[in-house]
Amino acid sequence: MKKTDDKAYPVQKSDAEWRAELDPMQYQVARKAATERPFSGKYWEHFEPGSYLCVGCAAPLFASTTKFDAGCGWPSYWQPINSEVVERIEDRSLGMVRIEVRCNNCGSHLGHVFDDGPAPTGERYCINSAAIKFEMTR
Repeated sequence: MKKTDDKAYPVQKSDAEWRAELDPMQYQVARKAATERPFSGKYWEHFEPGSYLCVGCAAPLFASTTKFDAGCGWPSYWQPINSEVVERIEDRSLGMVRIEVRCNNCGSHLGHVFDDGPAPTGERYCINSAAIKFEMTR
């Protein structure tokens, strides 16, 4: 398990560049590890065919075929597109131990992964809508 806050990601931008490119909620979630309120994001009830990309760098993260309704109020997936697109980091904030997931290309905070998901992985990637954007399959 990695715990790195100073990792050099392939995509590097200044704080001013991030603020200029992201809306205020995207910036707070992706760059400051905030969490949007449950049932408030635009993708929690979204089930069209396509891919979910990182809002910070457009790296493909999750396929719609792995999305499921976890009832938690955030978009949930049972696996990323591949094991290399997300970074797992131990998160000890809020008095608990969780596994944070970040985009492995730009370091944007995406959400957390839990071990209470469906088969075949048993994992639930609980992702903030503000950290992703949707691209429809053509």
